This record gives sequence, structure tokens and C-alpha cells, in this order.
Amino acid sequence: MTKHYAGDRTIDGIVVTVDGEPLDEHTDSKCYTHNGFEWSYEGPEPSQLAYALLVDHLGDPARAEGLQPAFMRSVVANFQNEWEMTSADIDRILARLA
Repeated sequence: MTKHYAGDRTIDGIVVTVDGEPLDEHTDSKCYTHNGFEWSYEGPEPSQLAYALLVDHLGDPARAEGLQPAFMRSVVANFQNEWEMTSADIDRILARLA
């Protein structure tokens, strides 16, 4: 099943969803920051978002942690204010980064 990920900066703050539900930050397995998600730059909040996306997609926290730096720099740091991607998009990106 293909998952749909989306992020938006709203008047109420950052919203990141997977299939319409809030994306878990996964700070229980790896905590880059307690300040929530962010994107469009390189830093701890985009690192947390990259990690959370990868954990949700891969189901493997250790693999997600290894892939997070490259995924954050090449993808999350370049997101616009609003963004969308699917699990198929993530698979293509990970194949390119490999």
C-alpha cells in the first residue's frame, strides 16, 4: 500500500501527516530535537522529520538513522512551505542515494 506524506506551515504551526493522520516524531527511538518538525534548511528539526519519515516508511529505526543525514540534506532541506510525497517517491530517492 502506498502511503501519502504531506507537510504544511499553517497559521497554527507546522503540520505533517501520513495518510491524513499526524506523523509520529519517533523521538522515543532517536531524538534530534524536542522542538518538533521543520524543513527547508539543515538542522535538528529537519533531521527529526527526515528520521520520522524514514522510520514510518521503512519500519526500521536503525536503517532510518543511517539514511537520515543524506535524506535530510538532499530532500527535507529542500522542501517548500507545502510539500507532498508518497512512499514510492521515498523508494526512488533512497535508490538514488544508495
